[in-house]
Amino acid sequence: MSAGEFWGAADESPPTRRRPASRADRSLDDRVPFLARLEQAERESLLVLGRTIRYPARSVVIRQEEPSAHVLLIVHGWLKVTVSAVNGYEALLALRGPGDIVGESAAVSGRPRSATVTSLESVEAVAVDQDQFTDYLHRTPHAALQLLSLTVDRLRSGDQRRLEFGALTVSERLSGLLLELARAHGITTDEGIVVAVPLSQQELAGSVGASREAVTRLLRVLRERGVIATNRRRLVILRPELLRRTDQIYD
Repeated sequence: MSAGEFWGAADESPPTRRRPASRADRSLDDRVPFLARLEQAERESLLVLGRTIRYPARSVVIRQEEPSAHVLLIVHGWLKVTVSAVNGYEALLALRGPGDIVGESAAVSGRPRSATVTSLESVEAVAVDQDQFTDYLHRTPHAALQLLSLTVDRLRSGDQRRLEFGALTVSERLSGLLLELARAHGITTDEGIVVAVPLSQQELAGSVGASREAVTRLLRVLRERGVIATNRRRLVILRPELLRRTDQIYD
């Protein structure tokens, strides 16, 4: 598979993703996927090392604590990255889509998987074995630096998330999440902004660090006030401007 086949044409942005930032600022944004950070020749030489794998919707792609160490380069579809606590609570850490890489931590460190990765819809990915991937990084210093840059960006994003958990209420965190979903994964229609990534109420709860019951109550308020519409994992944001004024919505 060539880089041109992956993007649809050489150097185009992956579908449903934000257009990559300029070379000057792309290293500061964890939303810019790994393959978008590479030069075309680097993408091509990496993709040809792997094999194409397809996963049906809602299947476990990588399981937390398992010893596997291959990496996955996402071609089509979306996955969620989660961790589970001893009491069974599942926290949603991130969403990964076209152009993203998952599983790189285990490949580089040799340690067991730190999280579970599950497909949210039908997913196509290129799997690259650990030895081939680490050899590629040794042979391609620029790609190795871009992977390091992505890791740093994700750590900074995690720090910001922890700050929000301590400083914001659950309603503020949920409103912020919905705005981020609209910005990063939204499709504008006559009805409103349709969130393209299918997330359940439990997954929304796991993303904001709250119980499903609390998120269900807040979503009900948002529906009643005409801010959102929901139906079987379909989320439409009707009035995004109101999500920025949580003090008025939930009063």
